[in-house]
Order: sequence, then structure tokens, then C-alpha cells
Amino acid sequence: MAVDDKHISYRIYLVAVFIFLMAIAIVVKLANIQWVEGDHYRQLAKQRTVKTFVIPANKGNIYSADGSLLATSIPNYDIRFDALVPKQEIFEKNVKSLADSLATILPESSAFYQNELRKARANKNRYFLVARKLSYTDYIKIKGFPMFNLGAYKGGFIQEQETVREHPIGKIAERTIGYDRIDSKGIPEGKGIEWAFRDYLNGKDGKILKQKIAKGQWKPIRDINELDPQDGYDVVSTIDVFIQDIAHHALLKQLVEYEADHGCVVVMETQTGHIKAIANLGRTRDGSYYETTNYAITESQEPGSTFKLADLMTVLEDKVADTGTVYDTQNGVIKYFGRSVRDSHKGGYGKISLARGFELSSNTVLVQAVYDNYKNNPTKFVNHLKGYGLGKKLGLHFKGEGSAYIPAPGDKHWSGVSLPWMAFGYGVSVTPLQTLTYYNSVANNGVMVKPQFVSEIKEWNKTIRKYDVEVLNPKVCSDETLGKLKAVLENVVKKGTAKKLYSKDFSMAGKTGTSQVNYGKRDGSSMYYASSFVGYFPADHPKYSCIVMVNRPSTLKGDFYGAGVAGPVFKRIAQKIFTDAPSTNEIKNLDEKVAKQETNYGQYYTKLQKKSKNIPNVKGMSGMDAIALLENLGMRVRIVGIGKVRTQSIDAGQNIDKNTTIVLELS
Repeated sequence: MAVDDKHISYRIYLVAVFIFLMAIAIVVKLANIQWVEGDHYRQLAKQRTVKTFVIPANKGNIYSADGSLLATSIPNYDIRFDALVPKQEIFEKNVKSLADSLATILPESSAFYQNELRKARANKNRYFLVARKLSYTDYIKIKGFPMFNLGAYKGGFIQEQETVREHPIGKIAERTIGYDRIDSKGIPEGKGIEWAFRDYLNGKDGKILKQKIAKGQWKPIRDINELDPQDGYDVVSTIDVFIQDIAHHALLKQLVEYEADHGCVVVMETQTGHIKAIANLGRTRDGSYYETTNYAITESQEPGSTFKLADLMTVLEDKVADTGTVYDTQNGVIKYFGRSVRDSHKGGYGKISLARGFELSSNTVLVQAVYDNYKNNPTKFVNHLKGYGLGKKLGLHFKGEGSAYIPAPGDKHWSGVSLPWMAFGYGVSVTPLQTLTYYNSVANNGVMVKPQFVSEIKEWNKTIRKYDVEVLNPKVCSDETLGKLKAVLENVVKKGTAKKLYSKDFSMAGKTGTSQVNYGKRDGSSMYYASSFVGYFPADHPKYSCIVMVNRPSTLKGDFYGAGVAGPVFKRIAQKIFTDAPSTNEIKNLDEKVAKQETNYGQYYTKLQKKSKNIPNVKGMSGMDAIALLENLGMRVRIVGIGKVRTQSIDAGQNIDKNTTIVLELS
């Protein structure tokens, strides 16, 4: 027994030693976790329960030149309820009042909301959805309802904000306004003004700490943000909504009538280069037309006869021919290296002057004028074209500008027919906007200005950056040449290929163009026509220049030429701009006072004089008066709608907090 007892004692000692060593190891590990690795584990636990979320900044607005909103950010709010946060006495005291209040804004009854709130508490729901996609005004109201007004940690109020980009004028100019977004792979992408000026528009994001309350569910830790977001700057575009609307619908009408594949229109202010309208419409499978591609900027193709202005400018500048120089159209066909150049008029025009050849868009006349004078030195002709700026991009803010192409001797594509083919717009490539910029230089007395889509960057009423007129070429040709070019461009409309567009009520000048696209291709692509018209108006004192392109008009409609397909769009734009102006009849009794007007002004003036520290009641006031009054008090104002103030997001009587944004709904 003594031996057995000894063995038992020995085993007990071993177990005790083992337990003692285990205890020491546990203590060492605990000490290590507490003092050595503690910070790491505490940080890891915090990361799993507390996380920083980004609060997207409100993007700046994009405005038209006349102050209309083209793009704006609208905040949408989701409201949720953490049903476990309020104490029982607080919940019971406020649940009915909260349900009654919710029923005044949301579609269901008070009984419905009370039942749902009680059910959420019984089910320990910490993320109960109360309302989705609320406006800012409704969000502010709900935030002030019973129980919710106690905040996140006493009332269980949870708000989630999502900013949505809206285009108040709809689809018009949508492609030029553009977008800025993250694609499915998480890569930023965009187009148009939104993308090109994103550094100004996007502002700086804020940060908010949220705590995890359930799987995939987070709520804010505090009622205030860690870092408040900073709104982006506003961008003032050069677009004029009135002209844009005219251009869009004039183009759309013609595309539908001729069942064309796509087309574009650009209207430019002559002296500044400001783009007042740009429409790009493409046909979808169902026959509708939408803005999907910015054809005016990206589509570089052979221009056809509109390129002949460069021919005429060059020969006049070099004085190798004059507008009165006579050419024989040779029955409408001339051959160069076995290939024929033909006039659209079968049989040609007989013997006519260079000016008349341009007015009638005679290929044979313009080709002879170029080939006869530059066949021994084609480089001289090409250098002129490149000197006009026709061989390079315009350097726009937008990405994706199509490349211009002017061949030159020594290029791999240069051949014997390159020079005569260039003379009637083939073998070269330009975008519609590049062509317009060149024609605009003639309208602008030889000064070529860069097209501008944005005039300034603003922060409220403060200008951050202004975009001045940018001159690309101070003088494309001599005044003598300019005078002759303007005369023949005006005659194109008066008695040339565009004579059907002539109107005694308003003068226009320009050039028709019809090019064959995909001619002679061996890849199986079918040939089609591209119809164009480019020019300016009024002819004597040009204010606007304009180009119209219609691609692939149906040949079954009986006409596919520039004058008949693209020209009417140009005329419609000029006509609407200069004949749809408001009436200028004489207005009498300008000094006569109107009693109601005087009363309204008196009330506004009285309110303006009161240096109140509280927010005034502006309900019933006109929108413009309310804006002026509130901004004079140091507040920021956002308006929704037009007319008089119906509601204000911050109630009258509350203390004024400088730079606080108040939303006014007008009706």
C-alpha cells in the first residue's frame, strides 16, 4: 500500500506541476495580449464593430448661360429605426405621436405605423425601414418628429443619404452635359462637362463613424460627422437653353423625316467661340433617337464639298486665281490618273467663273483650280491647309475628340490622285466641330477662336475661374480674301446650291456638302451619304455660326444632298432665333405705379430692414424676394420649383446659423 500511495502522490505532484505551468502560460499569454498585443486586438475589434463611412459631397450644379439648371444633385434619404435604443418609457410615451406624425407625410395610416413600430421593438429589429427616397424637406420634418427628435442614441433615429444626379431639362444636350461615375469594375469613367470639370464639380467627401448593429447593418455613432463634406463648385456652361431647344428639335424633325442613322448640330457664338447649342442624336433599333455619342466632337470623316472653302481661300491668298477666273467644266467629268471627278449636275455647267463654280459646288472647277496651280508643289497647298488649323485637334476639355487628317507628300497614303481628291473633300478627315471652327474664322473677320463649352466656375456668387476667349489663329487670311469669301458664301444661299433656303427676312451665308462614306471599300461595308451645311448668320454682321450633319439619310426619300437634308435645319435655327424674339411694341405709362406691386415691395422692404437673429417666415413670398432676404441674412438657399414659396425646410423663429442651407419649395 505504501508503494501505491507513493505512486499516487507522485502522479498528483505531476498533475499539479502541469496545472501550475499551464496557469503560468495562461497568465503570460494574458499579459502579452493585454500589454504587448492589446492595441492590435483592440484595433481589430474596433474595426469589426466601428467603421468610417464616406459621406459623398454634393456635386456642384451645371448651369446654362441664361441661368437654367442643366444638372444638379438631389439628396434622397432613407429613414430607419433602431427599436432597441429608446427606453421603454420613452417608447411608450412617443410611439403614438410618432405614428400620427408619420401618417401626415407617408402613405399609410397612423395605426399601421404604430403597429409596425411596436412589432419592430418586439422583434428587436435594430434596422427597421421607416421610409425610402425622401426629399430633403421631408427628411427634416421626420427628423423633428416625436422620439426621432431625440437623435440616434435616445430616439433610435437612423438616416442614410444618397445623392442622385438629375437633368432638369431632360434629355436635351445630355451627351454634352455628360456623366461621372464608377463602372462595374470600380474604375472611374465619364463623358462631357461632368467628367472634364469633375475636379471642380465633385467637392470633397466627408466622413462619419458608424457602429455595426447586425450583419450588414450599421448606424451612426454620433449625430455629427467626423468630417463634414464640402460642396463642389458650380460650372456655368455656354449653352443657351432657348437655342438648344430649337437646334435639338430641328435636327430631330429632319432625322425622322429622312430616316437617317444619326446627325448633329452645333451653334457657336461667332466672336467668343461659345457653344450655344449642341445636339447629337442617334437612331436606336426601335426607330427612336437619343443622345448616345457626341458625333460633333468625335466623328472624324471626309467632309465633301464643305472643304472647298479651304481651296478657295488658298488660291485667292496665293493669287494664283481669282473669283473671276473662268474654268471649263468639261461636260462634268475630268480624269486624273485614270479616275474620274464628276459634277453632281450631269453634263456639267459649261464655262463658268471660279466664284460661280463654288456657288454651284462644281467639283470639276475646284479641282482644276487646285490641281493646275499646285501639282508641281503640292506641299505648298498642304501647308496652307495645316496653317488654317485643319490638320490638328482643337484641344478641347473633353476627351475623345476625333483626329483630323490632312495627307502630305511623302505619307504612305499619298498618291497622284491625293491632291485633286483633297480639292473636293476626299482623302482628308475632320470632325464637324473642326469644320465649324474654320468657317467661324471667316465669319469672325479671320480670327479663329477655340470652341468653349464652359464660361466660368463659381462658388455661389463668387467667380473661382473665368474662361476667356482663346485665339487659335489671329488671322487665317487677308482682309481682301475674306471679303471675296464672304460674298461667295452669301451667294451660295442667294443663287447657288442652297437657294431654296434663301429668305428676304433674314440673311444667311454658308456651304452645302454631300459626301459618299465607305465608297470603294473592300471590307464589305456599304456606301452611304453624309449631308451637311455649314455657315453663319446674319450674313452681313455674323452673330452665330452653325454646322448641321445628317448621316445616312434614306435615299428612298428622293433627296440626300446637303441643301435638301441638312440645310433646312440650319434655316430653321436661324429663323427661330431671329423671328421668335419677344414683341418689341412700345410700352406706355412706364412710370405709372401699380398698387399691388407697391404693397408687395413695401412688405419685402420692411422685412429686409429687420436685422433679426431668427429665420423669418417667407411662405407666400415670391421666390426671388425670399432668396434675396435669406441670403442677406447669411444663409444659403436652394429652391425647388417656380413661383411663390409654399414650404421652407427650416421653420420660422429658429436661430440663424450662418451658411446653413435652407430649401424652399415654390409653386
